[in-house]
Amino acid sequence: MAVSGKPGLYIMVAKTRNGLVVESLLDGKRMPVFASDRSSSLEDISIFTYEKDVPLKEVLWSIHQKYDGAKGPDPKSSPDELKAAFEEVLPDYDKDRVHVSDIKKIFAWYNILLDKDMISEPEEDEEKEAGRPMGKLQRAKTRREKTREKKEKRITKNQNPN
Repeated sequence: MAVSGKPGLYIMVAKTRNGLVVESLLDGKRMPVFASDRSSSLEDISIFTYEKDVPLKEVLWSIHQKYDGAKGPDPKSSPDELKAAFEEVLPDYDKDRVHVSDIKKIFAWYNILLDKDMISEPEEDEEKEAGRPMGKLQRAKTRREKTREKKEKRITKNQNPN
């Protein structure tokens, strides 16, 4: 999880009435994240390309493969070096919408996740086959459909107890 305005990455430890308690992957310190704070799950982040948006998990795996499981470029490298390294990993990234600051974050996150052994190969699933990640609205619709099906089964079962 990334929290806007805070360096590094975090793991959600607990839910509270007002938000979440997260733990830093850098130093292990815990802190509250309130509903008013902007936070994003890494699964919800994708990178703009000219064709489609690529989930961050795929980009991180590409970096992992490119560097054979070793650390990636230093996020403090020059902008030209970072752009060149990122272009090797994701050649068709949208250069107008993906900024150097985004590339720095991606390489910094990759190095943090690598240190914590938290990088894994993306799994093939229905969402990927559709070509884009399932959005919150789509998940909500799916949950509604499941709830509706359960209600229909209960009604049918009550009408036909045999």
